[in-house]
Amino acid sequence: MPHTIPEFTIADVEAQPIIDVDSFTTDDAVDLGLIAVAVIREWDLSLAVDIVVRGDLVFRAKLGATDVGNDVWLAGKAAVVRNFNEPSLLVRLRHEAAGTPFADLDYDHDVMKAHGGSIPIRVNGDVIGTITTSGEPDVVDHEAASEAVRRYVAR
Repeated sequence: MPHTIPEFTIADVEAQPIIDVDSFTTDDAVDLGLIAVAVIREWDLSLAVDIVVRGDLVFRAKLGATDVGNDVWLAGKAAVVRNFNEPSLLVRLRHEAAGTPFADLDYDHDVMKAHGGSIPIRVNGDVIGTITTSGEPDVVDHEAASEAVRRYVAR
């Protein structure tokens, strides 16, 4: 059965759980990555997932039909998070609501991709990393990453 395509408002994304902890190690990154893989498998999705901490790719998994073609999307969505310090889907939604679609702005769109799927990882409020997914429609990518964050925070 195909995954339902979710719809998100700005308020929906702002209300989702976040990772903001006192420390976040490479072991924590692997734990988060494994939780994301569990979500991807449970939901029967075709997604790649990256966990990057302080510029270091700590975890990567590619499930289903994902391949090297997803790498540019993983990097581009994470670049948006690093630039704006908030989820890539939230950046897209805020620009759309303001009537200034991100695609129309003067950014290198080969480098920065304001599509859902990347969420910041914070330590004491500072963005130190990202969890990013790619392979499904961007709102599904965001939903899967957000569910992994929710499970990680709840554990």
